Amino acid sequence: MKDNRVSQVLKRMKEENIPQMLVSDPLAIFYLTGYFLNPGERLFALYLNLDGNHKLFVNALFPIEEDLGVEKVIFNDTDNSIEVVSNYMDKSKTIGVDKNWPARFVLGLMELCPNSKFVNSSFIVDTMRMYKDEEEKDLMRKVSLMNDEACEKIIGRITADKTEKQIASELIKLYEEMGAEGLSFDPIIGMAANGANPHGEPGDRYAKPGDAIIIDIGCKKDMYCSDMTRTVFWKEVSEKGKEVFEIVLEANKRGIAASKPGARFCDIDAACRDYITEMGYGEYFTHRTGHHIGLEDHDYGDVSSVNTAVAEPGMIFSIEPGIYLPGEFGVRIEDLVLITEDGCEVLNKFNKELTVIGND
Repeated sequence: MKDNRVSQVLKRMKEENIPQMLVSDPLAIFYLTGYFLNPGERLFALYLNLDGNHKLFVNALFPIEEDLGVEKVIFNDTDNSIEVVSNYMDKSKTIGVDKNWPARFVLGLMELCPNSKFVNSSFIVDTMRMYKDEEEKDLMRKVSLMNDEACEKIIGRITADKTEKQIASELIKLYEEMGAEGLSFDPIIGMAANGANPHGEPGDRYAKPGDAIIIDIGCKKDMYCSDMTRTVFWKEVSEKGKEVFEIVLEANKRGIAASKPGARFCDIDAACRDYITEMGYGEYFTHRTGHHIGLEDHDYGDVSSVNTAVAEPGMIFSIEPGIYLPGEFGVRIEDLVLITEDGCEVLNKFNKELTVIGND
């Protein structure tokens, strides 16, 4: 196991009066052990105890040959996996569980440990993951630059005879060719009115002159995620399209400028939102300004009007203001920022200024 991280978890457990907990999120287990496993519907959990009686529960279907520095408890499909886990619990003490652990496991364990109090302990690892160490920072830089390259390439491959779906499919193939390990999320390619849906799915529309095209994409490399959005125009751009684009771009830049140690996330959000509102489009900015990112595209934490927590060195999150005009078009511009000791580092380097394509 990654002893320094486990030690931090145990310290937090003690502070929160959680004597034992089950970490079942595969990415959280990877964060603490360096080993990733997607168990599907089967139980997979790391048990941590302040007394040091740590265990890794894993189905025999997934043989782990590596020495992970923790005792493995192996069970079969014919075993009652929850009963196996319960045998190692202190049934008189509080048990912490992950927020996303399936009810079929949690409820079964609650029945077998009726005298234990169950609490959501995900925040312990979730908040630790908000602070990237130097290795994680380098991995995030690497995958973000890969995403920059993919974005530039896919924009160059947009033609009048390709639908949104076809462009998205081509992007996935491009990621594979570049050595990415999968997607951070399903790509969003939204032309014209489809771009007015912030999370619209690629459809069968072809680009038409004047269309705004939202390209929101992300890939994974070495387990870490990238995420960025660029908006370009096909053949030409209307005065309204240019106006909306420049407002969003300025909001993005203001959000980045506000991203520094000690800044409240609600104030970073306001740096974007207040400007868009001032320019008359406040009602069309319909989502939070950003989200944290790392092992997941949406890690714990966000940049929103209700988050009064402050940005601190090592945190990485998105700045992605947008304006979405129903039935017309949408514009979103997204960069990832890494909080440094005196400001922030923008991880995305690809051009985000007004760009009209398709005239070559």
